[in-house]
Order: sequence, then structure tokens, then C-alpha cells
Amino acid sequence: MLPNQSNFNLLIGLLNAFVVVVILAMIQLLLGDSLAAWFAPAPEPVVAVYRPGAGGGTRAPDPAERVENGLHVATGLVYAEGFEIVRGTCTACHSAQLITQNRATRDGWEQMIRWMQKTQNLGQLGANEPIILDYLAAHYAPEAIGRRANLDVEAIEWYLLELE
Repeated sequence: MLPNQSNFNLLIGLLNAFVVVVILAMIQLLLGDSLAAWFAPAPEPVVAVYRPGAGGGTRAPDPAERVENGLHVATGLVYAEGFEIVRGTCTACHSAQLITQNRATRDGWEQMIRWMQKTQNLGQLGANEPIILDYLAAHYAPEAIGRRANLDVEAIEWYLLELE
């Protein structure tokens, strides 16, 4: 290989690199931010979080405190007024799933609380008790879904089918 030929090959290589850089710069100018968006990770969705008594202002939500479709993701509990007190009081001793899998009237929830106080060493709830009962009765009340109620067989008027 001749000395001039290696210089020529180096010059061609540098020229090719320059052309590639110019083309990439032109593409960047034409597409602007949309080019960067192709390679950027998708932004984390911002979820509105209900905070009783919270003032205005915005802040990035804690991922552990995410709320989706009205449910607190970490616990599965309905995120509404009274949530913080229920979570703090009830989940100190047991999983939130124990709440979400049960349904009762306000009186039924009160009976469960009395049972826990009598047999499970649950202390007095004081001013939080009505808040807890209101929350549970509003969001975990009995539901009339699923299978129909059993028939009252004794109340049915039966008749005999006469066959010829």
C-alpha cells in the first residue's frame, strides 16, 4: 500500500463520519423532541391521591401509596374518608384482606370489634370507633350479588301434575 493511499483512506473515513454526523444532526433538527421521545422511557402516570384535610399543592405520590380506581393499591382498601384511621388501626394487627373479604352491617362490624376486644386484646378505639364503623359500613356492607336466595319450600303451593 502506498503512503498516499493510506492517507486517502483515512480522509475518506473521516469524510464518511462527518456526513453521518451531519445527517443525524439534520434529523434531530427536523424531528426535534419527538426523536428523543422515541428513546425516552414512558412517564410514570400521576395518580390523584385523596388526603383528608390536605391543603392545596401538588407533589409526586409515593409509589407505595398509589390509588387506582378508588382502591389503595398496597392494601386493597377503598380510598375514602376514614381510610387512614382504618388502615392504621386495623392493619396494625391483621392484613387488610381480612377486611376486604368480609361484609357486614354497621352492627355486624361493631360485633366483630367487640369480639376482637374481648378475645384478641384489641384496645378501646375511642373517638376513632365511629369513624371506623362508618367507613366499614359504607364500603364493606353486605351485597346482594351472585346466587339468588334459597327458595322458601314451605311457602310454595305445590300441585300434582295429572298425567293421562
